[in-house]
Amino acid sequence: MKASEINKKWAVLQGHIARDFDMELPDIKVMLFLIGVQELGKGPNTFSKREKEELMHIANCRLFSAMGFYELKGLDEEGWPHWELVKPIPNYTLLEQELIMKSLMVDYFADTYVLD
Repeated sequence: MKASEINKKWAVLQGHIARDFDMELPDIKVMLFLIGVQELGKGPNTFSKREKEELMHIANCRLFSAMGFYELKGLDEEGWPHWELVKPIPNYTLLEQELIMKSLMVDYFADTYVLD
């Protein structure tokens, strides 16, 4: 997918999320948090700062698993997913990182929202 197409779909996705969650347009960090909550599967909750960081890590792992970088190892006793890095992630530039994250998030939500 071209950068322009990814950015267009990203903007549509942001609009859907903002509407559904009654918020301003979410940035990548907010989207990571939402994906982390979804992947945890325990619904809305109050999370500590540490738990929010963990949720964002879960989201990163889940998204990068689509590219073969992480593999789900299972859940701990509290039901939190744990991932293992199975191959090193290349050193992408900041612009490449942002575009990759947007693309992975668009793909993640493709079953939930029509982004065309």
